[in-house]
Amino acid sequence: MKNVTDSFVSLCHWPSAGSFGFNTDILATNPINLSVVLGVLIFFGKGVLSDLLDNRKQRILSTIRSSEELRGGAIEQLEKARARLRKVEMEADEFRVNGYSEIEREKWNLINSTYKNLEQLENYKNETIRFEQQRAINQVRQRVFQQALQGALGTLNSCLNMNSELHLRTISANIGMFGAMKEIMD
Repeated sequence: MKNVTDSFVSLCHWPSAGSFGFNTDILATNPINLSVVLGVLIFFGKGVLSDLLDNRKQRILSTIRSSEELRGGAIEQLEKARARLRKVEMEADEFRVNGYSEIEREKWNLINSTYKNLEQLENYKNETIRFEQQRAINQVRQRVFQQALQGALGTLNSCLNMNSELHLRTISANIGMFGAMKEIMD
């Protein structure tokens, strides 16, 4: 670092230039030169600095205005959203109350319809049982009748084997009785 400083000082105090050079000692500089430089900077820099500050001020003010407008719009939207929320909450409460009463109504309707369906199923079951009992009774009657008829025919056949004319008349009578019974059964 010392070498860099020494080389800078040697450039500032150039021996061949004579009286021209940079004087780095601020206390030794002429106050008039310093005031002239400051005056030039203030005179020419004041407009630039003023323009920069005005531009900055205008940007800040426009940002504040746009922020205020956005804030106002946001507040308006917030109020609208709150109003919609209140409306939706009221509707939700109404739906909830109506929903509970609707659920109760549907529950009782379901219970009643299930009870009616059970009664109908019970009636169908009882009718089916009666029908099956009647069918079973009719089948047993037919079998008993057939067995009794076969027994009677067997007895008649054994008795009639002796007389064929009597046998033929009995067969004809039995055929007539069968025909009459068949008509009754149908």
